[in-house]
Amino acid sequence: MKPYFIAVLTALLCVVAAGAVAAAGSIESPAIKGYDVVAYFDDGKPTIGKPEFVSTYRDQQYQFASAAHRDKFIANPEKYAPQYGGYCAFGATRGYKAVIDPTAFTIVDGKLYLNYSTKVQSMWEKDIPGFIKLANEKWPETVKTTKIMR
Repeated sequence: MKPYFIAVLTALLCVVAAGAVAAAGSIESPAIKGYDVVAYFDDGKPTIGKPEFVSTYRDQQYQFASAAHRDKFIANPEKYAPQYGGYCAFGATRGYKAVIDPTAFTIVDGKLYLNYSTKVQSMWEKDIPGFIKLANEKWPETVKTTKIMR
C-alpha cells in the first residue's frame, strides 16, 4: 500500500473510533460500557447488562442483567447510579473526566465509585475518604467540561 493511502485510512479510522468513544455514556450507547450498576451492589461484582433490560437516567442509558435489576434501579436510581456521572473517581480528584474500566470499582458508604483502571484504583484506595472529599469539591466545575480523558 502507498504511504499516502495508509495515512488517510489511519486518519479515517481514528475519526470513526473517536466518534464511537465520544458517544460512550450518551443516550445512544450504554452507560459504564453496558455493565449492570445494580449487580455491583447485589452480586458484589461487575456483570454485563443485556440490551433488553434498559432504563434511562440523567440522559444515560443503563443496561441490566435482569428485569429485576432494572426494576430496582428504576425504583431508586440515586442508590445505584455511579458517582461522578460514571467517570473515573480518581480523575475527578484531579478535575477531569476520564473513561473507566468497569472492573475497577469500589463501593463506599453505599455509593459506587469507578476508576480508569485497576492500577488507578490502587492509587484511589490509598486515601478513599480524602479523595472522595476532593472529588466532591471539584466535581461541580468538572461536570461542566466536555473533554473526556481516554
